[in-house]
Amino acid sequence: MNCFWNPENIAPKVLAPGVTAKIASGEKLMFSLVTLAPDAVVPMHTHPHEQMGMMVSGTMEFTIAGETRVLSENGMYFVPGGVPHAAKAGPGGAVALDAFSPPREEYKS
Repeated sequence: MNCFWNPENIAPKVLAPGVTAKIASGEKLMFSLVTLAPDAVVPMHTHPHEQMGMMVSGTMEFTIAGETRVLSENGMYFVPGGVPHAAKAGPGGAVALDAFSPPREEYKS
């Protein structure tokens, strides 16, 4: 079992055009360090996993269940399982740290 990760050594997974994630996963929890290029879009989608995240840098317009907010550094968000959500990076791009429970199998390497 891997107990330590350095994001510099994790190969990025492409999630959408201009959106990549570096994944670290345990048995019941997953972190996803997501980098969005300027104005990159994560289309509206759902998944059964709970998702909680925190902005690391930049700005991101986040829509959860029809409510839209602009988040910046240290802003946090929660997406219950099965709830539609989408995101768009600001003009300077964005970095966010997402946590998923349970881990998303399709994100594992």
